[in-house]
Parts: sequence; C-alpha cells; structure tokens
Amino acid sequence: MLMKFKRRTYSIVLSQLKSWCEPSEDPSVYRRLDITYTFKMGDQDVYDRMFGSQIDGEMDEDKDEEGESETRGSGKGAQSFCQFSSSLRTVVRIKQKYQAMKKRRLELAGMGGGGLVLGAGLHTGAPVRSSPKIFTFETPSSSPSALSSLFLKMKKKKSRRVMFPSGGGRKAPVVQEHSRATICLFLLCTILFFQVYNAIENLDDHVLKYDLGGLEKTLCREVFGQQGAMDALLAQLRDYLSTYVHSKPLVLSLHGPSGVGKSHVGRLLAGHFRSVVGEPLVLQYFVLHHCPLEDEAWRCARALSILVSETVLRAEEEEKIPLFIFDEAEHLYPELLDALSDLVRSNRSNEYLNAVYLFLSNQGHTHITMHLLYNSSSDSMMTASGHHGKLVKELNPLLRNTLVKLHPLWAEAELLPMTLLEKGHVMECFLDEMTREGFYPDRTNVERLAGEIEYYPVVGGHVYAQTGCKQVVARVNLL
Repeated sequence: MLMKFKRRTYSIVLSQLKSWCEPSEDPSVYRRLDITYTFKMGDQDVYDRMFGSQIDGEMDEDKDEEGESETRGSGKGAQSFCQFSSSLRTVVRIKQKYQAMKKRRLELAGMGGGGLVLGAGLHTGAPVRSSPKIFTFETPSSSPSALSSLFLKMKKKKSRRVMFPSGGGRKAPVVQEHSRATICLFLLCTILFFQVYNAIENLDDHVLKYDLGGLEKTLCREVFGQQGAMDALLAQLRDYLSTYVHSKPLVLSLHGPSGVGKSHVGRLLAGHFRSVVGEPLVLQYFVLHHCPLEDEAWRCARALSILVSETVLRAEEEEKIPLFIFDEAEHLYPELLDALSDLVRSNRSNEYLNAVYLFLSNQGHTHITMHLLYNSSSDSMMTASGHHGKLVKELNPLLRNTLVKLHPLWAEAELLPMTLLEKGHVMECFLDEMTREGFYPDRTNVERLAGEIEYYPVVGGHVYAQTGCKQVVARVNLL
C-alpha cells in the first residue's frame, strides 16, 4: 500500500514538472504544483482541514506574494531552470513549503484553549498530532493503519493453508493416532535390558562365589603334566557356574591311563567345593567301597538315587550347585549307570538341572596311549594347550564310540582325555611328596627314585612313564 502511494505521488509530481518546464507566462502553473503536492500529503491534509479557512487564507497570501516574484522573472527563468535537474529543485521547493506550513501549525497549536479558531478534534479532547522532523513517504508506525497492517501480516504468517489438488476433493489430513503397541514395545525392551544387565552382573558374582581363581591356582600347583586338561576342565566349570539357570546338568568325564592324576584331581575338586558350598553338597562315591557286592547293585542304585535327590533339593534351597564325584567309574554296575542316566537327563525338574557330575575312569586308556606314542614326534613344537586341543579333537570321536557301546550315559558327558606323564613330571611328583613327608629334596636322590620307574621307549624326544606317579607315594614311604 505504501509503494502505491509513493508511485502515485511521484507520477503527479513528474507530470506537473513536465508542464512547468515548458515556457509559460502563466504563474498559476507553479501554484498548481504546490497545491497538488499539498493535497497529496496524506494525513497532514486532514489536519489542515481541521484548522479551517484561516490557514487557507494565509497560504493564499503567501502564494500571491511568491507568484508576483515569480512572474517578474518568468520570461528568462523558465528556460534556465529546466537546464538543471528538475527533481532536485522540486524537492528543495517542497521542503521549503513544508517547513513554512509546519511553523504556522506549531504557532497555532501553542495558543492553547485561548485560540479563536480551533479544529473539531481539539474540542473533543483529541491529542494534538505531532509531525515527524524529517519528511518521509512512509506511514508512521504509531498510526492505527500501520498497527492493523502489521497485525494482519503476522496473522497471515501464522496461518497454515492446506493446499489441495485441483482435480480431487478437499479432505482433511489424516491424523495419526498413537499406537499402544509402541508403548508395549518400549516396556518390553526396557525389561529385556534390565534382565540382561542383571544376568551380566550375576556372572561375576557366581564366579567369585565359587572361587574358580583359587581352584585354578591349586590345580596348577598340585597337578603335573596335565595343563591342557586342567584348562579345559576350568573352562567347563567357569561357563556352567557363571549362572544359576541351566537346561541340563554338567557331566564331565576324565579318562586316562593309570597314574596320570585322575583321582588326585577328584580329591582337589572335592576339597575346594567343600570349602565353598559346604560338606553336605559334595559327594564322593567309590563303587568298590560303597557297593562292593554286585548282587546288591539294585539296592545300591536305589540308595544312590535317594542320596542324590536329597542333595539337589538341599542345594536348591540354598541356591548352590552340588558336586558329585564318581571315582573308578569303570567299575560302576549297569544298575548304577541306569540310575545315574535317569538323574542327568534334561527332562527332569529344575533342581536336578543345577548339578555337576564328575566321572573318573581309565576306560579308553589304550587309545590315548597309542595316540601319544605314534604322534609325539609331530607334536613336539606345540604348546600344552595346543597339544591337548589336538588330542581332544582326534580322540573324542573314538572314545565316545567306545564308551557309548558300554552305556548310553557317556553320550551325555563331556570327555576330557588326560595324557601320559613324562620323566620330568615324575620327578616333580617325587619332589612334592618328599617335601610333604619332611625329607630334604635332594636332586640326586630324586633322580635315582625317578630312574626306578618303568618308561616307554623314547619317542620324538619324549620319555613317558608307564605307571605315571602311581608308585611315588610307596617309594617315598620306603625311605
């Protein structure tokens, strides 16, 4: 709107300047120019009409005086005036006229209530309007029209118009409702997060409770020549004991020739778990001691089932995992094997699933001995863990086939073969036993005692003992 006003005013001024720049003897041309501009002043003319004919008379007198002065030099001045910039001279003349009018209005306004002629706005108590010090074509910001136009612009900016296609009908946009499934999914994710976090936190708690770090140190210190087998045993125990929720019990079976340390490992495990979970939750079962007569095998099987059931129920109440060790498992009767097979099945109740069964047997020792004697030269550069890993990978299928033929129980067990002991391992057994008995560990005496043990022929730089450390205790007792 402001731009339209400016363009209209400029067009009127330029049209009057065009007619004024032409040579003319009529001084009324200049008068029409001033009156036209004054008439286009906008809000200022409204204020002039309020003051009446007094201001018009004074303006007529001023214009008459100026008309006379202009008439005198109109002959030559008109042509010389057009040689300069018409726009600049017009602006200067308009500014002079506006300052004169402003001065008279201020004088009339300063008369107050004692003036002879007052506008209608003054009688009604309206405030006197003040004109800007510098003339501009823009509307004052305090005017109601400016405020209303600003308000309309702001309203247009805030309004959101929905554009519809020209061919289709107008339809309201589809409002997507909040689905309850999203909330349920969020709650489910939160619950799963806390369960996983709690399970991870409990892993360390269970491992610390059973003190597997102390058990590892004990096995490394007390068991000689079976580092690979002990690492595999500890890995199985660590994975199983890290949580209290299981789908089946842990069944481990140590196999090896006589004298390699199977019974010694069973005694160490029994002593450690007694100190951790308590005496009642650890059972060591020797077949030749607890059930010497084969005729009473069915009665022994029933008693064993009752004993294991009572132990697992007590362990369930205390939230602990019991340990059952069966030494010399090669002498187990079929009735006992059937009872144990029924106990370790995964379809039993939860309390039977949280238990560790350890079988110590020399079954399959022939396969282990032959494999070591024929493959020692190729494994001379391997570490103990790597050697045992290769041994398990190659021997497990053969051992499992042999044992499953004897009873299906062995199909549920994790087989851990134990290797033959070398001469250096036998010497360590002598040193340890002599230290326990209080003898001075003389190196010469130890080598002499170790030399009395029978050995297999040297294979690939390895000297394997036929009886392992089986005779160590008896020979130390003869000193």
